[in-house]
Parts: sequence; C-alpha cells; structure tokens
Amino acid sequence: MALPLRFSLLARQPRFSRTIHISQSLLKEKQKPATQPLPNLNDPPRSDQPLPPLNRPLGVRQRPTTVPVSRMDRVKSLMDTEALMAQRRHLIKEVGKGYFHDLNMTRRHGGKTWIAPKVLIREDKALYLPNVSGSALNDGTKKDTTTLCYGKITVLAMLGTNISEAHARSFAYSTNARYQDNPLYQYVQINLQENLLKSFLVKLFSSSLRSSVPAHLQPTYLVSSQNMEYVRDPLGMTNSKVGYVYLIDENLKIRWGGSADATLEEAQSLESCTGVLLKRLEERKAKAPKEDIKS
Repeated sequence: MALPLRFSLLARQPRFSRTIHISQSLLKEKQKPATQPLPNLNDPPRSDQPLPPLNRPLGVRQRPTTVPVSRMDRVKSLMDTEALMAQRRHLIKEVGKGYFHDLNMTRRHGGKTWIAPKVLIREDKALYLPNVSGSALNDGTKKDTTTLCYGKITVLAMLGTNISEAHARSFAYSTNARYQDNPLYQYVQINLQENLLKSFLVKLFSSSLRSSVPAHLQPTYLVSSQNMEYVRDPLGMTNSKVGYVYLIDENLKIRWGGSADATLEEAQSLESCTGVLLKRLEERKAKAPKEDIKS
C-alpha cells in the first residue's frame, strides 16, 4: 500500500541531520584560536613574537649568609613540605627537557627570554642574590659574593660559555667604562661550571684564562663549581648557554637583570640604574659622618 505524499517526504529526510549539525559546531569551536598563556621566563616566545618585559623580581627571599648550614638546619629542610614539593616540580620539569634543549632555545631571539627593565626594581619588592663561592682568578683564594658585594654597587655577570662572555660585555662595557674609577663600584664575573669535567678543564687552563681577563678584573673574577640547580629559576637563568647580568645594591638585593645579547636601550638602562644606586649610596655615606658627630 502506498503512503500518503506528506509521510513519504518525511521518510526521505536524513535521520542524522541533528548529529551532523552538532559535529559541525564542535569543529568550529575547535578551529577557534586558543587563548595565549601569560609570558613565562621558562617558556621563551617564538621567533615571530616580541619579547616580554621582565615581569617579576629576580632572586631568593632568604638573605644570603656565609655561615655553613648546620646538621639541624638540613634536617629541618628535609621536613619542609613546601620546599620538597618545589624541588619535585623542578625535577619533573627538568626530566622533560632534552639534552640539546638549551642549545635549541638559542634559536629563538638568541636565547633571550625577556627585555630588561628600564628602571630599578623597587627595594621593598627586590629579592636577594644567593651566596655563590669560588676561587679568585688572580691568586686562587676562596671568595664569596656575600662578602664581596656587601656595601658596594655591583654589576655581576654569570658566565659559562664563550657566548655568555660576549653577552656580558654587551651589557657592562659602557657601565664599566663610566664607573670603574668609583670606589663604591665593582664588576664581578662568575665563571660557573657545574659539570665536574668542565670545571676541571677551566682550572687546568686557568693560565690562558688569566691572559684573556684584564689584571684589574681578576680579583673579582671567580671560578665556581657550585651547584645552582635549585636557584636557576628564581634567578631567571633558564638557559645554561646564555649570559646573565645583574645589578646588585649594597644590601645584596637584585635591582635589575638582563639576559643574552644586550640591546642599546638595555645597556643604557644598566648604566643609568647603576648611576642612580651609586648616587644614593654616596649620599648615605656623606650623611653618616654628620650623624655620628651630632650623636
């Protein structure tokens, strides 16, 4: 028996039209551009994206000290749940990196991950430079940054490769030329070799290293093999192939930081920020004798 005309038309309509409509809407949602995450020092931008400015203070919250860690303090650190979780997160992140990760990251903006600030980091927001010890290049005596940098304005360069030395020079050249005669200013370089074999080779060829470093800079040139594993992220040192430069005030706080090859604006910023800190320190020292006389 033949169906009426209207029933035959309904029967011919596709049964899966609703399913097709839903699947097409899902595809359109997937094709929408995803929201971009906030810039992170650990995630360098792509080569076609502009570099973000430094978005946080660099350093550690605990004031550095030269006092050796006691056994009781080590036990307390092992019981600190937050510190253990932070170390665990760091290790998980490091396991996911390949052997050539740092080298590959230099293809993006030359390994640069942020633009240095144009002004000083506020003193109440600034964090501390962790204590780093090493041997002075001129006579091999043991020195540390806590003793070396306290009471002075310091431009500190973290080195590890020949490229990082060129990076440090691009930042500090004009600043050193302007303030090297100021007794309250110093330029400290730390040749950091955490790999035992590389550290041994650097010490073995220290004589050739002395010939490449000016004599007046050798007392503040430290060769260090200290393990910086858990302070690299707080310092923003996310790439071992890149040089990092920090401006340290007289209280061991990091007031400015730069990475990789300096732009002209960054070099000028370091020079002007160093001048500001030197002027403030000179004014404090000039007021100190007057206050002593009054008292």
